[in-house]
Amino acid sequence: MLVIPNQPITDVYFLTKGIASVTANSENGRTEVGLFGQDGMSATALILDADRSPHQTFNQVGPAEALRIDANTFRAAMEGSIPFRQTMLRYAQTLLIQTGQSAVANARYQIEARLARWLLMCHDRVDGDEVAVTHEFMGIMIGAQRSGVTIALHILEGIGMIRSVRGRLIIRDREKLEDLAGDSYGPAEAEYRRLIGPLGTSAAD
Repeated sequence: MLVIPNQPITDVYFLTKGIASVTANSENGRTEVGLFGQDGMSATALILDADRSPHQTFNQVGPAEALRIDANTFRAAMEGSIPFRQTMLRYAQTLLIQTGQSAVANARYQIEARLARWLLMCHDRVDGDEVAVTHEFMGIMIGAQRSGVTIALHILEGIGMIRSVRGRLIIRDREKLEDLAGDSYGPAEAEYRRLIGPLGTSAAD
């Protein structure tokens, strides 16, 4: 657990391995509103001068490793370095765009496209083509029932986009995944590349 909802943030984590998920929790369950790996950090609320968040942040894919800095030192670093503060604000902007894209995807796209988008985002943040994740967890992340995720995975596997093995997925055709995801995937990644630097590998690159 990297950020506990509605509790003062004491530490900031910069992942060096793994993928973390930011989720909004409700009585009906939780839904992912953001994710990051080596490209990002936990506790973006601190960047915006808040000391806590209603959202939960935790490691979601693979074993995690991270660099940790306490919240007070992080705040002092932002106050003492204009370039560091600018970079952090730019990162907050990219995460806002990603959250907006998640809302669009969940509201406007079928489960197969939402799943393709989520897999592409994970693929951007792992070494190689393998994503270690269960069907149940994917359902939570894209706001779908486990049974629906299983059917969608069978469809994606049947047309050669992925290979599903117990507890993990292997990306086989990224270009097809990008076609399926449509414009639910891409704007947040383009914003990150524009403001900060390289992220992932697009089939179009």
